[in-house]
Amino acid sequence: MDQSLSIDEGLITRYDRSGPRYTSYPTADRFHNGFGADEYRACAAATRAETVARPLSLYFHIPFCDTLCFYCACNKIATKNRAHAVPYLEALHREIALQSELFGGTRIVDQLHWGGGTPTFISHEQMRALMQATREHFTLRDDDRGEYSIEIDPREVKPDTVRLLRELGFNRMSMGVQDFDERVQRAVNRLQGEAETFAVLDQARATGFHSVSIDLIYGLPFQSRESFLRTLDKVIAAGPDRLSVFNYAHLPERFMPQRRIKEEDLPLPAEKLAILHATIDRLTAAGYIYIGMDHFARPQDELASAQRERTLYRNFQGYSTHADCDLIGLGVTSIGMVGDCYAQNVKELDEYQQRLAEGRLPVYRGIRLDADDLLRREVITRLICHFELDMRAINREFGIDFAAYFATELAGLEAMAADGLIDLGADVIGVRPVGRLLIRNICMVFDRSLRDGGERRYSRVI
Repeated sequence: MDQSLSIDEGLITRYDRSGPRYTSYPTADRFHNGFGADEYRACAAATRAETVARPLSLYFHIPFCDTLCFYCACNKIATKNRAHAVPYLEALHREIALQSELFGGTRIVDQLHWGGGTPTFISHEQMRALMQATREHFTLRDDDRGEYSIEIDPREVKPDTVRLLRELGFNRMSMGVQDFDERVQRAVNRLQGEAETFAVLDQARATGFHSVSIDLIYGLPFQSRESFLRTLDKVIAAGPDRLSVFNYAHLPERFMPQRRIKEEDLPLPAEKLAILHATIDRLTAAGYIYIGMDHFARPQDELASAQRERTLYRNFQGYSTHADCDLIGLGVTSIGMVGDCYAQNVKELDEYQQRLAEGRLPVYRGIRLDADDLLRREVITRLICHFELDMRAINREFGIDFAAYFATELAGLEAMAADGLIDLGADVIGVRPVGRLLIRNICMVFDRSLRDGGERRYSRVI
């Protein structure tokens, strides 16, 4: 598989619009309150009735942060009072027990992820207790073959934290960096040293973590091409297995912390594009492969291998090598994907804890996918993961005539083919290297929900 990437600034400027990131299809803004705990239970029961039980993926949301990063758009609770985590974890333990009743104890957990917030906000004893509760109610792997990952804030790592996480079964970690430039860090309220960051990476390698990923953000206040490349060069020298280089989406009307960022301090669009272009050039020269949607990996990394082998998948945690799992979301605002449904937990901490105190699942909205949703999800997933779609395979799997079913969409792709973004063949849609940065635009052509004219608020594509 050709995994090369090319950049055409003229095409990026022409196609730079707002659109979904497709961590799900239909996207989360299509979830509705007519889907609740009863509907979720029915979906879980349907998976138990399947002839071959799918493995499980568990996502735990730990929403607490010691310090508020102004750019953050995640669901989080900024507090220095660690005691606030106690009632939350008690509720989370109750949810683990309730969820396990729906799925039985024999299905293997192939994938597990602690996200946040800052998962390392909680104490070592609380980490041990949470993993122990998980092992009591679900069948975790003991052979280190699962994908068990955790998000790390290096500022929250004690001398023995990394060793403990490895002991608990974690074998992958992602670390937030964003930028090492002190002026940028002060503007976004995230002061983080290089030494403490790379010390965690070294500890992860020494304790046998399979993969370490570093997160960067471009488009933050006071960034320039030159300043961002200084950070990037330091990161490349450290040699992480994966990098995520996200575009900062400034949406202060939606995310209150971003109101502390002055719009006049943000780099202009031309400078952001220059940062992106230089970043791609530098990472490509260093041997990293563009996986898609801001993600880069070394050629030997599992993500790169899965993309070449057409087994790569995408969900709410990003790209994954485990496409066949039912995903159970645990914790406030978490989203699960079970069978043919998506289900989201309540967003407010008090309501989450109250529901579980009453012995109720905290699911408050979701959606059950119909046949058209399932078909379009598969089309979008294959394009966004593999940069290629074999229409004949879709015909066989879904019993349709692709050309007839998607006649409108194929006509909509003709302009992209003329611009050189894709090769539009009789049987295969291939995304060309110059079209890969614009994969969201290509996927949007197949998104039925974008046609209804309703209000949508998405980040810019680039």
